[in-house]
Amino acid sequence: MQAQSNQRAAAPLILINGKFATLDREQPQATAVAMQDGRFLAVGNTEHVMRFREAGSQVIDLNGRTVVPGLNDSHLHLIRGGLNYNLELRWEGVPSLADALRMLKDQADLTPHPQWVRVVGGWSEFQFAERRLPTLEEINAAAPDTPVFILHLL
Repeated sequence: MQAQSNQRAAAPLILINGKFATLDREQPQATAVAMQDGRFLAVGNTEHVMRFREAGSQVIDLNGRTVVPGLNDSHLHLIRGGLNYNLELRWEGVPSLADALRMLKDQADLTPHPQWVRVVGGWSEFQFAERRLPTLEEINAAAPDTPVFILHLL
């Protein structure tokens, strides 16, 4: 059974001989797709999808490669984010250094030994009411038994 397709339309782009995970329980895999304006017109096997070919269609043979559709984030730390999401702290938009240090203390209390608390970039001392960076003494007081890494970026 082939996946349902939109009204009979010509596809400017056709990908064949690929591996596509459709996330459809009835048809979990496909080998070809037809696309128009970034949307799928047809999903299925090559015979089904080639019905959407027109004279100007670009047909790309994927030679058995896997296609992973999704959003393109040009700056993604997928592994770091997945492994450390609950260990990272973000200070952007925090109005005062006192608030930031309170957040650091709360995060340090939740962070399992021997993990580090990581304050990641995107903040500046100029956003704080105090208009300064935290001192080493303040950091150590907020997280006396937890190592802390603070990344300072504008």
